[in-house]
Amino acid sequence: MSFDVLQEKIREKKNPTVAGLDARIEYVPEYIRKEAFEKYGVGLKGAVEAIWQFNVGLIDALCDIVPAVKPQSAYYENLGWQGMEMLERTIRYAKEKGLFVIADIKRGDIGSTATAYAEGWLSGAPIEGQVFKSFDADCVTLNGYMGSDSIKPFLEAAKGEDKCAFVLVKTSNPGSGELQDVKAADGRTIYEVMGELNEQIAAGTEGKYGFTMAGAVTGATYPQQIQDLRARLPHTFFLVPGYGAQGGTAADVKYAFNEKGHGAIVNSSRGIMCAWKKTGGDGHDFQEAARNAAIAMRDDIAQFVTVE
Repeated sequence: MSFDVLQEKIREKKNPTVAGLDARIEYVPEYIRKEAFEKYGVGLKGAVEAIWQFNVGLIDALCDIVPAVKPQSAYYENLGWQGMEMLERTIRYAKEKGLFVIADIKRGDIGSTATAYAEGWLSGAPIEGQVFKSFDADCVTLNGYMGSDSIKPFLEAAKGEDKCAFVLVKTSNPGSGELQDVKAADGRTIYEVMGELNEQIAAGTEGKYGFTMAGAVTGATYPQQIQDLRARLPHTFFLVPGYGAQGGTAADVKYAFNEKGHGAIVNSSRGIMCAWKKTGGDGHDFQEAARNAAIAMRDDIAQFVTVE
């Protein structure tokens, strides 16, 4: 019911980072694409199989370095049902390798619709008195700006499953301030209101490390806001996007952690997946390049954050 499982994996590897698995077909090395297209044709099936091979290679290369992976569902949904089936395979394979899986789905709906999403991604679908799991992620991302009833069904589904959720609070995109930085009547920003509401909703679900089952997405591109939110939300675990390609640095993300180096995980997607494009090779070294990039990220953050 909390982030204990993820925090334990972070402590085990002394690495508070998560690798994004947001593969577009152009991120996949040419030799993998060529082989898949020759076998399945240039189209959805060929692209799905190429990305599947790429994902497996990345997971194999990273599973002893990073504690978690974060597939973004958009990069699978755009390939139709075959892409979603491949996402299910990817999640299953990552979990078999001991990785914590954050499904980046950013769902935001209410009532029975939110419950159905939560069943699909977390707890499983009830059918004739039995429960059948499909995606079975460990954690999901949510857009809670419709209010508490867009968050609570996911927390209910996660109970008893050692699962959890990250809710958008202060995001890393340039336009986030257009709404999230607006001041409410009491002087708080909208993102501060969202963060405090989120922590209140999950109150009482704190685990061994003091964090509830409702985490917050807080962008690395806004370090001052992260620092403010960490002070306001001591029981909230942070997912920090924006490191690397979006401009966030290790010095920026340090504010997401508490004094023990707990309570946050930093994401890098393209910086790890596409590291092979910077080696000057033809992509046959994509696993080594991804591994080296993940190690470099870990070591970079370790200059500012010590995980106890």
